[in-house]
Formats: sequence, structure tokens, C-alpha cells
Amino acid sequence: MELAVECQKRAEGSKPNALRRSGLIPAVLYGHKGSESISLTVNAKTVESLLKKRAVNNTLIDLSIPDISWTGKTLLREVQVHPWKGFPYHLSFFAVGSQDSLEVELSLHFVGESVGVKLSGGILDTVLMQLAVKCKPDSIPQAIEVDISNLNVGDALHIHELILPPGVVALGEPNQVVVSVLGTQAGSEAETEAAAV
Repeated sequence: MELAVECQKRAEGSKPNALRRSGLIPAVLYGHKGSESISLTVNAKTVESLLKKRAVNNTLIDLSIPDISWTGKTLLREVQVHPWKGFPYHLSFFAVGSQDSLEVELSLHFVGESVGVKLSGGILDTVLMQLAVKCKPDSIPQAIEVDISNLNVGDALHIHELILPPGVVALGEPNQVVVSVLGTQAGSEAETEAAAV
């Protein structure tokens, strides 16, 4: 999914809090000219709409900055949120046009029903909910589907066993457990240990 966002160059000396009060969210774009970055502002309503549709690090955004005649594909790398008020107060965009490949975080969507849970009363233990991967900027998957239907009690699925879309390479330890099915006794022991801590 690609989204389009228009930004303005931030005026030098402008105060972030004053910008926020006037309905603008401070932002930064980096990667468009090597290590050089550019300070921007984005309309708060645009940011609100963007955050409903995007996921950090896996949604391509067509960013345009009319003030400097720049347009390009970016990733939303970071969203800083006010600690107790919960509203976004700073965004970071990364230009991907010149990149051959990117490292992104993708959500794992577990599909199917484990036979170990369904027939043997096992407990599904999801260890990872996201996976760091490397892929081309124009082929970032929305998510990675993980079929758990063949997992029985005592079985585990590791990163190296995941079926990834073409051109997508998993990062991290290949033997890292993604999901497993615990027996009910193991599950109750884990709960007892957790309660004892």
C-alpha cells in the first residue's frame, strides 16, 4: 500500500511547540542526499490520517515538498508520540529512491488453527509478532503469513522455516523460535513460575 503526503520546509528558528499549536507536526527527511537531512512540517490532520493507514517501517509513502521541488518514495521510519497525551509530535521519513534494498519490520499474521491446540488442548505460544527482513523498496509485503495448522504439541516453527515472498530475506537468528505449541502441563508450569516471580 502506498500513500501520498505533502510537506512544507520548516522555517528556520521555528519552535516545535508553536508549530504544534498551529496544527503542524515537525518532521525530518533523511537519505535523499546522503547524510543530509531536511526539517519539515506536516499538517496535523494529514498525520492523523497517515497514522491510521500506515505501519512504521513497512509502508511506502510518496512524499512531496513543493517548496524545494522534491518528490520521492519514503518510508516512515519513526513516530515520536507524547508520553502521556498520546498524540504524535515528530515524524522521521527516509528516502528510499536510491536504495537497492531496505531493512523493514513486518507483522506476522498467524493463519490456520494448530492441531495441537484444537485436538490436544495445547497452548499456542507466539514468541515473535514482527520480523525484520530485507527486500527491495518496491516489493515490501504488507505482512508475513505464518501457517500454524500443522503444529502439534511440542512443535515449534523457527525463522528459517518461514515461507517468505520472493525477494524477501529474513534477518536475525535463523534458529529463533517464532511460535510453538506447549502442552497444558508445560503451560501451567510456566504460569506457576511467572506467578512465583
